[in-house]
Amino acid sequence: MTTSRQLADHDGEIDPRPAEEMADPAARPVRRSFTAAYKAQIAAEYEAAPHGEKSAVLRREGLYHSTVTKWITARERLVGEASAPTRRHRDGPAGRPVEVGRLRAENARLTRALEKSQAVVEIMGKLHGLLETISGGPDTASPSSRR
Repeated sequence: MTTSRQLADHDGEIDPRPAEEMADPAARPVRRSFTAAYKAQIAAEYEAAPHGEKSAVLRREGLYHSTVTKWITARERLVGEASAPTRRHRDGPAGRPVEVGRLRAENARLTRALEKSQAVVEIMGKLHGLLETISGGPDTASPSSRR
């Protein structure tokens, strides 16, 4: 059941239309969606435009710089994935042996640094013991400190 509620406008006249027809005059915004072909075309046009003309492309299409750069980044990522070798190596993906070598080199460097710091701690301990024996031990106070 629809009600035909009649509203008075600013002139005092009553609008005979039903309330459902008198919706908000501002249409709800609709999110735009773009096809892959459109994105590729605009990205190519944007990249090909000379330095001062890139913003004209954006204004003409009603787009933001960040949107087009996201499209370009996504395209480059897809192209990079397509050109990457998909053949698996015995140790894993093609890029993994390089990573293993890098990690082994880093592990060796950190092991040498740890050995060096352990040697320093050991020497400091021996030096501390030597200084204690020279000074007469920890219980003996020096004469200059008494008053």
